[in-house]
Amino acid sequence: MDLKVNRKRILEEFEELISIDSLSLQERGMADVLIRKLEALGCRTEEDGAAAKIGGSCGNLLAYLPGTFPEGTPEAELPPILLAAHMDTVIPGTGKTAVRKDGHICAGEGAVLGADDVSGIAEILEGIRILQEQDIPHRPAEILFTASEENYCRGSHAFDASKLQSEDAYIMDLAGPVGSAAVRAPSLIWFSVTVRGRAAHAGFCPEQGIHAVQAAAKAIARLPQGRLDEETTFNFGRIEGGRVSNIVPDCCTVIGEVRSYSHERALEVIEEMTAVFEEEAARIGASAEIDPKEAIHAYRIDENESVCRRFLAALETAGIPSADGEEVFVSTFGGSDNNVLSQRGIRGIVPTSGMYEPHSLQEYTTEEDLVQGARLIAALCMQTI
Repeated sequence: MDLKVNRKRILEEFEELISIDSLSLQERGMADVLIRKLEALGCRTEEDGAAAKIGGSCGNLLAYLPGTFPEGTPEAELPPILLAAHMDTVIPGTGKTAVRKDGHICAGEGAVLGADDVSGIAEILEGIRILQEQDIPHRPAEILFTASEENYCRGSHAFDASKLQSEDAYIMDLAGPVGSAAVRAPSLIWFSVTVRGRAAHAGFCPEQGIHAVQAAAKAIARLPQGRLDEETTFNFGRIEGGRVSNIVPDCCTVIGEVRSYSHERALEVIEEMTAVFEEEAARIGASAEIDPKEAIHAYRIDENESVCRRFLAALETAGIPSADGEEVFVSTFGGSDNNVLSQRGIRGIVPTSGMYEPHSLQEYTTEEDLVQGARLIAALCMQTI
């Protein structure tokens, strides 16, 4: 089907949205613009109270787009699907600008582009306009724009998913050309370890001290890091300890993370790490305090589920070919709001939205990806699966 996209409009809207500073917990300006745009599209829109819970400037936005299948038909009784993207961008994300060249839209100097996740937002908005302007019958849709996704999905953690009528979700937040979707993502548990020893003068009486950094270093040296197996990675990302060179350090803090497609395996790694740190600390009379926090929980969606079958049908409707040699359904080792929603009973996948090299100053998207992403959104709403 020829789903006509107003190319000039989506490109201009993309540039408009990336020009809005919208760092994590500072999305107020973005939210205000999106509320106006959603209401102009005839959506009922509400903002939740997540801002107070997470210490941000705004909450999550939830909008409802009514369906237009004729009353009295089976299609008119179809439940909505959820379309989602996040409003925040990573640092450096102030003063973002876009540079167009040969069909690419690249970041200007000094900041990321913000295609993560403005590409998803722009595609959702334009996809709705396609349906309305071409008078295409469609099922209802719920639109969720979350706050503080980049900060371990704090916005979606604070979102009340019982408000949703949707059972299936499409979270537009994956790097790569439009046409694929992630059906599996890992658990991510980040942790801090604090080793406490005893300070002493390093010149006059070092034997009276208990060297916290030494205990932490020995523990780190005993623990394998990097890719532990096909499903699990483990990393110590930061270590801090001591005050000055002539004092035996009495405290050392280590921060890191474990990711695994198996939540149980991730917990096992934390347990193994805890045992090693406690053992090495006790060996010299120190103590170790381990504080793990589950950021996101692993999920996996079967390719035969309706959320996947509808995605395949939408690709065909929109005329979006899969990349040569590329799988339509893939795994990702990154997290998204879908990890959180999956724990609330929502069956979701994460389609690619045409962002490339996110979280870097080399971030870019393409004009064609934004157009194809809008077609995909419209086609998803058209499906009766």
